Amino acid sequence: MYGKSPTRVVLLLLGIQLTALWPIAAVEIYTPRVLEAVNGTDARLKCTFSSFAPVGDALTVTWNFRPLDGGPEQFVFYYHVDPFKPMSGRFKDRVVWDGNPERNDVSIMLWKLQFDDNGTYTCQVKNPPDVDGVIGEIRLSVVHTVRFSEIYFLALAIGSACAIMVIIVIVVVLFQHFRKKRWDERAHKVVEIKSKEEERLNQEKKVSVYLEDTD
Repeated sequence: MYGKSPTRVVLLLLGIQLTALWPIAAVEIYTPRVLEAVNGTDARLKCTFSSFAPVGDALTVTWNFRPLDGGPEQFVFYYHVDPFKPMSGRFKDRVVWDGNPERNDVSIMLWKLQFDDNGTYTCQVKNPPDVDGVIGEIRLSVVHTVRFSEIYFLALAIGSACAIMVIIVIVVVLFQHFRKKRWDERAHKVVEIKSKEEERLNQEKKVSVYLEDTD
């Protein structure tokens, strides 16, 4: 039985250490989880990811759909170097690539939403050697009209508060302007009264001097 050479032993130990130090190969997926859109409009199904490995030609993205009322999972979209649209089925000519792998964005656009598009859309990303990880999900609800969410109410409240503040500022500025105008008018009247009073006194003084001279 032959013993292992020192070189092979060193390489084996080095490989074990590198394996221990290499981070767990798992892709992290980020989606909005819940999305609401109006019937007949287009919706962007956003999906981004993070990976320890650099993004290259080995990247693959798979989008699938699970109907709300049950049934088998359906193919939506596939990406590997180039986008591959579905050639048949409900999503034919209705889904396009809207991602940018260099920015870790693998989103798609779904056109002309229908009520039977309600369901869960899954986004799976593999970036070898990162091939494991939780699959991202988006629960799409197609509705007649979009309901006001807390964000809309918050935006409305902030907008109303800003409008009220602007109105208050305008009122204060106008009040100060008219107040200053009234003070200026009063001051002008006081000056006119003083001028007339001084003129009257001067006239009386002249008359008094004249009467004294005639006496």
